Order: sequence, then structure tokens, then C-alpha cells
Amino acid sequence: MVGTRPHGRAERRSAGELESEVLASLWASDHALTAAEIQTEIGGDLAYNTVHTILKRLYDKGLVLHDPGGRRGAYQPAKNAAEMTAEAMRQALERGPDPIGALQQFVSGLSPDEEQALRELLADRDTA
Repeated sequence: MVGTRPHGRAERRSAGELESEVLASLWASDHALTAAEIQTEIGGDLAYNTVHTILKRLYDKGLVLHDPGGRRGAYQPAKNAAEMTAEAMRQALERGPDPIGALQQFVSGLSPDEEQALRELLADRDTA
């Protein structure tokens, strides 16, 4: 069949998916990780050179830092997951033609717990 992969061969992940996996493993750790440690965390089917390339791309984008503690070849995230998500949301709002409409759509998709948390955050911001 056309388009099928040989038996036992893993599907190829996109660069964005790999970047997300590398960042997730860094966020889950309480210390900087090397490419080899990240390779182990993500899974053995990923080549060391691929992990190293992804780390270089993330470094070039300012998303990871070389470990300031001096551990050679170790990386840590430049921002935590919440900071990075908030930044991506702000950038998306700035790029779009209708930021208020986008916010309306976003809020309409929140769960009741998320909506309540947002209301509390906005109320806290108003009293500060």
C-alpha cells in the first residue's frame, strides 16, 4: 500500500512536536538536563543528534539556556510552562485581526473551573 510505513517503524514527529517534548522534559526536571538525559526521558527511538539539534534550535529561539551552574552541555528552560503559554497567547492576540473576538471565543470554551479561576484572577487584579 502507498503511504504505509514498514512494520515496526515509528511515525516521524514534527520539529514542533519534538520541541514541545524537549521543553516538557526540561519543565518536569528540577535541574538542567543534557541532551543524553533528555533523549532518555523522551524515549530511546530518538537519536542523540536529533535531540541536540532541537536543543540548539530552542536555544537560538531563546527558549532554553545553557546551564549557568557550569554543567557542560546541560540546558534549562528560559521560562516556565505558564509563562511561555501566556506569551504565546499574547502574541496570537497581537497577530489576529480581532483580539476581542478571539478572547470571546477563548472564554466561551473554558470549563466552569477555568472560568471561575479567570474571574478570580481578574478580580484580584482589579483590587491590586
